[in-house]
Amino acid sequence: MDLQTDIQYLKGVGEKRAKLLHKLGVQTVGDLLHFYPRAYEDWSNVVSIEDARIGEVCCVRAIVDRKPVGAKIREGLTLYKTDVTDGRSIMQLTIFNNRFLAEKLEPGEEYLFYGRVGGSLWKKEMNTPMCEKAQGGARIRPIYRQTEGMPSRTIERLTATALERYVGQCPETLPQWIRDRYSLCAVEDSLRDVHFPPDMDYADHARRRLIFEELLTLTLGMRLLRTRSRKKSGSPVRADETPAFIRTLPFTLTGAQQRAIRSITADMAKDTPMNRLLQGDVGSGKTVVAAAAVYNAVRAGMQCALMAPTEILAMQHYDTMVRFFEACGVRTALLTGSSRASEKKKIRAALESGEIDLLVGTHALLTPDVRFANLGFVITDEQHRFGVEQRAALGEKGTDPHILVMSATPIPRTLALMIYGDLDVSVLDELPPGRKAVKTYAVTGEKRERALGYVRDHLEKGLQGYVVCPLVEEGDTPLAAAQEYADRLRQGIFRDHAVGLLHGRMRPKEKESVMRAFVRGEIRLLVSTTVIEVGVDVPNAVIMVIENAERFGLSQLHQLRGRIGRGEAQSTCILISDAQNDEALRRLRIMTQTNDGFKIADADLQMRGPGDFFGSRQHGLPEMRIADMLEQTELVHEASACAQALLQRDPELSETQHRPLRAAVEKLFSQVGSSGMN
Repeated sequence: MDLQTDIQYLKGVGEKRAKLLHKLGVQTVGDLLHFYPRAYEDWSNVVSIEDARIGEVCCVRAIVDRKPVGAKIREGLTLYKTDVTDGRSIMQLTIFNNRFLAEKLEPGEEYLFYGRVGGSLWKKEMNTPMCEKAQGGARIRPIYRQTEGMPSRTIERLTATALERYVGQCPETLPQWIRDRYSLCAVEDSLRDVHFPPDMDYADHARRRLIFEELLTLTLGMRLLRTRSRKKSGSPVRADETPAFIRTLPFTLTGAQQRAIRSITADMAKDTPMNRLLQGDVGSGKTVVAAAAVYNAVRAGMQCALMAPTEILAMQHYDTMVRFFEACGVRTALLTGSSRASEKKKIRAALESGEIDLLVGTHALLTPDVRFANLGFVITDEQHRFGVEQRAALGEKGTDPHILVMSATPIPRTLALMIYGDLDVSVLDELPPGRKAVKTYAVTGEKRERALGYVRDHLEKGLQGYVVCPLVEEGDTPLAAAQEYADRLRQGIFRDHAVGLLHGRMRPKEKESVMRAFVRGEIRLLVSTTVIEVGVDVPNAVIMVIENAERFGLSQLHQLRGRIGRGEAQSTCILISDAQNDEALRRLRIMTQTNDGFKIADADLQMRGPGDFFGSRQHGLPEMRIADMLEQTELVHEASACAQALLQRDPELSETQHRPLRAAVEKLFSQVGSSGMN
């Protein structure tokens, strides 16, 4: 038997418990050793009954005075009571509905009781404590994530068995020089001490090593995926033609936009392909920066591709690029899944013959029949919405093309380090002149009519607005809710105004028709599902109401709010929610306090964790077992520096001492279906 042995065959498991462990992601003995405690209970600090503080969790050593006596309070509730003593004081134990625990306590036997102390100074109490025989019980106890039928204490016993028999088989992935440089313990010591630490210093030391290893493995994987493409480029752009493009613009660029353009131009002039992330909050002007780079690439004889995750966003980019290039002669085309067959055929032919300079589209750009004559520059927008393999597929249609990644979803720097590996980063941290911060208010449903009346006041001034429909209960459909809501508004408070409806199930031509009518001002109020989260840019739209706002993540609320505030008029966002739970109220409070997308992203990551940060698992980031990239910022940076030093020393991790680490990287990335390690 080894680490890959099915967990079913570990002593004490069996078929029934194996199924429960599978629910926790534990398939093998090795998985169990790496199923780390989520917290610890300190049973080592034993106090007397007299010293146990009321209101605090304590571990008390005491002798059971008499067998607990049960009393049925009502149907389904039995209380068992007894007294325990440490020879100086007495404490009353109350056990709720746990006959097993009550029968386990033998009079005259000494136990450790762990729980919150109540009662008074004269007679202390402990309700439903955990207990162990005093002999050998005073130690740090691990607490594991559990599932029904598989409590933490059972996992603790099984882990002890696995450690005793198999920990010596765990491969050491970190070479000695890394362990020495970063003061990290050996893998065998770290696994013993993370599960059963002699004290919390040992636990902290073990966790530090395991966290570092996990972050290093992840960082190496992301970097290897990307550095594979950093070969000699056949397409350096030596001449800087961007000033000619900038002169055609009817507005002045911000300092941040100018800096980003200079960085991109400098990158594209190098002998290695550009690999840059352009981050900017909603409305910061990323598209014009990308357009300047496209102009430069086209003037150098390259073709360009811009891929967006949705048809709405692709159409928006296409319209914007056509507007930017009206006076520049850059030939632009749009290709999406809903383009007519005849149109697709025509575009593919023109693309292959070099008659198209910039192709804007969705995943349709990735199909094998889309072939470029000379693809030299690739832009992906909202890249985290694409999987790892999709992100690489478009670049493979050219020969080591320059790559620009755009994101309007502000990503905390620690997470960006992981997701984007070694991309250089440009941040647009200035809003264009004249833009005003969106005023945001959170109200309850009692003020809905007043909020809608406020929207109507804006429409009567010639302005436009959005109402984002409530998300609906499972089993219902957003479409039905959106249609019903729009009809109610048309027949009621907005009967004198043109109300449009936009939702994800509409055919692309219908969406485009509604959007264009909204842009032209023919639709005054757009009722929508979250399909407007990205892609709709109407400067005259200055007010938004978001129903059931508590059902959205912070970053999604921020993206929705970003549809307004795009002109010079003051914009207002009203969040309607009757939620009372602390997390929902905290989200709403944050939205009313700041418009800073990076602060919002930090808070969202903190509240939801990196696995759920983007609302899907498509971002290509493997699940972390122990690392918390928000809390462990210092280790993130240490792991990043170590990865850089390691790859400079051994780019393919081919040295004997580095091969176990490479194997760990390959195993981690097999979880997300990535083939980029080969």
